[in-house]
Formats: sequence, C-alpha cells, structure tokens
Amino acid sequence: MHPSLSVIFFTTASGAGYGLLALLGVFAPLGVVSRDPLFGFAALALALAAITAGLLSSMFHLGQKQRAWRAFSQWRTSWLSREGVASVVTYIPAGLFGLAWVFLGTVSPAAGVLAALGAVVTVFCTAMIYRSLKPVPRWHNRWVVPNYLALALMSGALWLAFVLQIFGARPAINGLAIAAVVLAAVLKLAYWRFIDAAPATSTAESATGLGAIGKVRLFEAPHTSENYLLKEMGFQIARKHATRLRRIALGLGFALPCLLSFVPLLSTGGPALAATFVAAALGTFGIFVERWLFFAEAQHAVTLYYGRDAV
Repeated sequence: MHPSLSVIFFTTASGAGYGLLALLGVFAPLGVVSRDPLFGFAALALALAAITAGLLSSMFHLGQKQRAWRAFSQWRTSWLSREGVASVVTYIPAGLFGLAWVFLGTVSPAAGVLAALGAVVTVFCTAMIYRSLKPVPRWHNRWVVPNYLALALMSGALWLAFVLQIFGARPAINGLAIAAVVLAAVLKLAYWRFIDAAPATSTAESATGLGAIGKVRLFEAPHTSENYLLKEMGFQIARKHATRLRRIALGLGFALPCLLSFVPLLSTGGPALAATFVAAALGTFGIFVERWLFFAEAQHAVTLYYGRDAV
C-alpha cells in the first residue's frame, strides 16, 4: 500500500495524544501524577494539540475534503466513521476534565475516566479500520489492534514522563515508560514475525477462479501506464530496505528510548530532563518509521490482477 504521509502523521500524532490523555485521565484522579493546575494545563495542552494536529492532517488524504462530514453518518457499518465520532465525542469529557483541573483546581474522576475511555475507544477504532480489511492480509490479523494500543500507550507514557520531569519527577512514571516501550517492542516483533511467516491467503489462481486449469500468469498488462490502483495498492518495498527500516525503528524508536528512560531513575536535573525529552522524541520518530512500514509492507489482493503471484 502507498504510505501516505498525512495518514502516517495522523496515526503517530493522535496515538501519542490519546495515549497521554488516557494516562492523565486515569492517573490524575488517583494522585499518581501532579495535580498542579499548571502541570495539568501543559500536559493536556500537549495531548490535545497532538490529537488535533493528527485529526486535521488526516483530512489531507481525502479526495473531497468538503465532504468529510459525511463520514460521521456511517457509524453503524464503518470503523472510519466510528473513529470520527469517537474522536469528536472524546473532546467533551477531555475539555471538562481540563477546565475543572486548570481553572477550578479540581480533578474530576468522572470526566477523567470518560476522557481516557474515549481515547482508548478512538485508538481501537483506528486500528479496526485496518484490522477489518480482509483484502489486506498483513492488516487483517490479531496483532494489529494490540500494536496500535501498545504504541499509543508507549508514546503517551514517554511524553508524560518528559512533562512530569519539568514539574517534578515521578519514578513510577519512568518505570511505566520503560514497561510500555518493552511491551510495544515485543508486540511489534511478534507482528513482524507473523507477517513474515504467514502463508499467502490469496493467489492469482484463487482470485481468478482458474486454479483448476493450472498456473495462472499475466499474459498482458491491463494498462499501458500505472493507474490509481497500482499507485495506491501496488506499492512495493524491497526486502533489504524493509529490514533496514525495521532495525532503525527498533534501535531509535524502542531500544534507545528504553535505555534513556533509566536516566531519571539514576540522576536528576538537566540530564534527566534531556533524557526524557530525547526518549519521547526518538520514540515518536520510531513509531513514524514503523507506521510507514505498516503501509509499505501491506499487499492488497487487487494486485493479483496486475501480475502479483500471491498476497
């Protein structure tokens, strides 16, 4: 599949924002993080800014942007529509949670839990957009949803650790960031192992229904030049490039953030603050690379009609 930068930025930014919002919604009422209104303003502003930037960027992938509102009407059958509805609805408890915390100095458990729930549901809906697509076997599997949720938790925890480092370190959050990075890395490796080993679910023979006759091969290209389907769904990446990008994602996006998250547990001040910021930035960059690969390595069954042997 063609990796669209707007969609990649959307899933990366909104995932980090929703992960941070979910953690704030749960931890603030429990007193795990600071209840300082200034901290609440900084953390919630970061979360909502990332969410909003991600949602706005997703519109750049639409062919008819003025019709974007129509997506909200199909929530009964479309995960894309459900994602849109959930994303908008989540702003309500998140806004109430922020207003009470920042301006009234009161942390509302009800608003916090609802905001956290809305964040989780939105990320789940985003993952299900891809999980539900049977023509794309590398998306239609049990590893996609856990990966989306784990990456949101990871990026949210890393940015929460950074903001907390400014207002007063909380070792428990640094420990959570380490655990979240490890969990996300394990799930990502499991996903890659699955798609590398999974047998093809469709072949040119099964797609055309001519398998009983024998091997099916393309006699002549259906088009003299590349068309929309080939541009969007026939994107291919060389295995050597995919392997290199996987290593970059693992090294910069998972291994280094995990190691850097130990620094605040061993030191304070400037080194700890710098380490948490670099960890969050590298983790976000690693997820961006991982998201690019998520699209680039996917193969749509329609390409079987354009010369691909199996997907």
